Amino acid sequence: MFTTASTAPQTGSRPGGRSARVRAAVHQAVKELIADEAGEPVTIPVIATRAGVHATTVYRRWGTVAELLADVTTSRFSGDIVVPDTGSLRSDLERYAYDLAKDLCDPDTLALVRATIGTGGEQGAAVCRGERQRQLEAILERDQARGNLPPPLERATDAVLAPLYYRAVFTDEPLTPEWAQTLVSHLLPD
Repeated sequence: MFTTASTAPQTGSRPGGRSARVRAAVHQAVKELIADEAGEPVTIPVIATRAGVHATTVYRRWGTVAELLADVTTSRFSGDIVVPDTGSLRSDLERYAYDLAKDLCDPDTLALVRATIGTGGEQGAAVCRGERQRQLEAILERDQARGNLPPPLERATDAVLAPLYYRAVFTDEPLTPEWAQTLVSHLLPD
């Protein structure tokens, strides 16, 4: 009877294997395509060609452009902004608003947000606000753990996240640090 060296079952994809390389290539192709001023259409065949993979590979993994953009956006937003911990809710929120405003001023980030919302509708909007809302929630929960009574998440979202995203996505108004701080002062009046 012959035995193999490993009897452990093989499941899932290998980290750093072909699957990871394909994902990285496709994500990079999406980012380049969105940032490209030539205006090439954001379609799965165009993305696949740019990534050097077959279109069926992209369709099999993501299904639609909206799902692919959601994956790229989720990957981009995961952990890129550190949740501040200054010891004060006001300072934490001011720093968070400043960092988010700075991130949304990046032309590549803004193009990705606009494409994700434009292509994915509510799904795209949910992806764009999801990680940011979790970060904001962490700030509020930490303040509550300090024994304080922070505003509810919905109110903080309406006061801080909503205006930042609205101004970044739908207007040409600048997202200055001073303006971002006014959002916090409206949420937490003295």
